[in-house]
Amino acid sequence: MTYLTAPTRHIQVAGKAVAYRDLGEVTDAPTLVMLVHLAATMDNWDPALVDLIAAQRRVVVVDLPGVGSSEGDVATTIPAMARQVTDFIDALGLTEIDLLGLSMGGMIAQEVVRGRPDLVAHLVLVGTGPRAGVGIDRVTSRTFFYMARAALRRTDPKRYIFYTHDERGKAEAAKALGRLASREPRYAGDPMSVRGFLRQLVAIRRWGRDAHDDLSWVAPATLIVNGDQDMMVPTSNSYDMHKRIVGSELIIYPDAGHGSIFQYASRFADDLAQFLAS
Repeated sequence: MTYLTAPTRHIQVAGKAVAYRDLGEVTDAPTLVMLVHLAATMDNWDPALVDLIAAQRRVVVVDLPGVGSSEGDVATTIPAMARQVTDFIDALGLTEIDLLGLSMGGMIAQEVVRGRPDLVAHLVLVGTGPRAGVGIDRVTSRTFFYMARAALRRTDPKRYIFYTHDERGKAEAAKALGRLASREPRYAGDPMSVRGFLRQLVAIRRWGRDAHDDLSWVAPATLIVNGDQDMMVPTSNSYDMHKRIVGSELIIYPDAGHGSIFQYASRFADDLAQFLAS
């Protein structure tokens, strides 16, 4: 099985069917749960990256309530989304996990650790920032700006949101978007709804305007990852989190933006495996 052919499963959580995909070998290591970015469903994970990670461990990805193929409503606060994550993990019967969050998923992951510090063995924060971090309250305006720019050029907004705006970024975006487009319709989930997307924006805006967080309570082993030119959640947030989270590790990939782990899929998979084995 590859991620492009992995079936969508459903589990009942708080009376609603929550969609997820589960692949890779079950080992003694904790399952890696991956939380995706704003406006994304499970189909937006780079299949090349997921396959590389799943070759070494069990991986679970999920559409939270109201997203993609899941029933329910998108929560309008990041802490409420985190409670949806822990309810899902409990429903799966998992008592310890490794947790990776990309962008908005990284914000949610922080709140999962705050609420359930016993649950997470390793925390991976990718292209994200702390509560009230630099520029997080402007994610909404930047998102609409890049969506408009992409519409004018008749291309996918991810071209501008996830990759640098030079020729190298254009080439890297084409590779990754091509991999996403290779999923056959019979293996695809439902798309993100406009209503769900707007509710996510409300949650991020609230989180960005909340009180600043010193992150002193983050206890799990933590890896922070970003590109050196993240224009959605400024890279300075990654350096800030690294200073605040005691014992954390930091990886900044060169000539890369918000989608650094897709651009450097093979390298990141190796870096991730080394970190999770520690």
